[in-house]
Amino acid sequence: MSRKAKPGPPPDPVPKQPPPPPPRWRRWLLPLGLLATALLLFLPTLWQGEQNQPVSYTQFLSQVDAKRVESVTIDDSGAVTGEYRDGTSFSTNIPVALDNSGLESRLRASGVNISATSSGADWTGVLVGLLPLALIIGLLLWTGRRAQHSLAGGALGFGRSKAKIIEAQRPSTRFADVAGYQGVKQDVSEIIEFLRDPAKYAAAGAKGPRGVIMVGPPGTGKTLLARAVAGEASVPFLSVTGSAFVEMFVGVGASRVRDLFDEARERAPAIIFIDEIDAVGSRRGVGGSGGHEEREQTLNQLLAEMDGFDQSSGIVVLAATNRPESLDPALLRPGRFDRQVTIPLPNQDERRAILAVHARGKQLAPDVDLDRLSRATPGFSGADLANLVNEAAINAVRADRTVLAAADLTAARDRVLLGRRESSNALLPEERHAVAVHESGHALLAALCEHADPVEKVTILPAGLALGATEQLPEAERHLYAESYLLDQLTIRLGGRAAECLVFGEGFTGAANDLAVATQLATRMVTEFGLSPALGPVGYESGEAAHLPGAPVLQGRPYSEQTQRLVDSEIARLLREAEERALRMLREHLPALHRLAERLREEETVDGAAVLAALRPQEGGGKR
Repeated sequence: MSRKAKPGPPPDPVPKQPPPPPPRWRRWLLPLGLLATALLLFLPTLWQGEQNQPVSYTQFLSQVDAKRVESVTIDDSGAVTGEYRDGTSFSTNIPVALDNSGLESRLRASGVNISATSSGADWTGVLVGLLPLALIIGLLLWTGRRAQHSLAGGALGFGRSKAKIIEAQRPSTRFADVAGYQGVKQDVSEIIEFLRDPAKYAAAGAKGPRGVIMVGPPGTGKTLLARAVAGEASVPFLSVTGSAFVEMFVGVGASRVRDLFDEARERAPAIIFIDEIDAVGSRRGVGGSGGHEEREQTLNQLLAEMDGFDQSSGIVVLAATNRPESLDPALLRPGRFDRQVTIPLPNQDERRAILAVHARGKQLAPDVDLDRLSRATPGFSGADLANLVNEAAINAVRADRTVLAAADLTAARDRVLLGRRESSNALLPEERHAVAVHESGHALLAALCEHADPVEKVTILPAGLALGATEQLPEAERHLYAESYLLDQLTIRLGGRAAECLVFGEGFTGAANDLAVATQLATRMVTEFGLSPALGPVGYESGEAAHLPGAPVLQGRPYSEQTQRLVDSEIARLLREAEERALRMLREHLPALHRLAERLREEETVDGAAVLAALRPQEGGGKR
């Protein structure tokens, strides 16, 4: 029985030789031409000015009568050049409007040698005058030929692709440097395995993906994953951004797309990475523009190229975007982008792993707890976490330390969430008291509500636009929110205003952000979550989803005016009930509110234990 030879790895692609650079002498042609033109135009005038001293016609006659003139040369235009008897030269002009019939006799009487010339056709002047025009015409012809050559994909032109080709020197990033996202890394790593060993997939009758698009919020690591692919792959990696295809010249984008895929075919098997593909792949026909529009031509060429290349050629397109809703449906269909990989915001375990990656090479104090920090950063992306660790390191350097303490990470988190803390932004005594009462109301209701997250820290130090803050630390990563949890959130949000009304008898403007956030949450509870008994189990699209690029724009609201009145009344009902609940709970614990506010005025920042201590003299710190 004969055995078939196992197919070996594909031969290394022959690298495409870059076009030879233009000769260095070519860059000096234009400056030298301009210099020669200037010399031909001005040098004769300067030379003549240095040789012949101009004199007036009256002086010329005076010198003739004084017999100081040796010789003169007169042309038919009346220009006179001559030489004095001392050897110096002069020049003048004979006025043609005067009667100069006696000039010859005066010259003869003074013994002046007279000669005449004819100006005729001065070919030197004609050539000098035409030389600038010839230079301008040559420059226009040269730029026109260069533009035509570039639009056709020339070596020096706009039509060439601006992709970065990574072959020999690959990035040092590997999958081990991308913390978490095991499922995402598996989907992406299958591309590399297919390009390395396509026979394994062919044996099972499977076809490799033509394209994979990575979708996720900004900062979740889409480009980092692409760099990891470039580091892990043993095939050429062509990287380009979507905006690199768009130029002011018509047809340049389509030419660059063709050139990009030509480069990949010559280096196949290869990976093409298009970052921010929404810059070129947005829906066609938006705003009534036709197919002649430059971006649409570029998109059409991209669609044709992704359909046109042979799947056995070993070319895979990898793309990334944070706006998948704006992409053209023809671009996302199977056969072009067969697989869509979603990269969400990291969960608590992934945030812990990401913090550990960014903490490499840094000295951490024993009190640093990355688990606790990952719990305190819900909604942070990988880029946010990297910035948080870097801010903590800057805070340590500011304190002349090289070891990062837990206080540095906490200060960095406050800086990212609230903004820079200004020590010069001092509050008036009455403002300080009002902020302390406001934040005490938030903190006490967070401790009293059954479904609320525990209080981590309360501060009345201004930071950014906030005059104070109450921070809560979730006990676990939440993916679903019950109605009871949302009602507690409304109560806590309105707790600051309720505390002000109880203590001072009036509200302050500092509750504006609390009211806006509470109104937004109540609106979503009524219109999206179906948590209104009066409106029933209905849900309406938010304004962002209803106005996607290319989607039909709805005229007005998707419901009637009567429904809008019902929605408004339900939102107001939820907010009033939450405020009444906050007032009732704080009225029952008014001594604790005064104790906590007084402690905040003295210490400025307290932890969650201080909030429970303020409640303990009354009820032992239990929740109600």
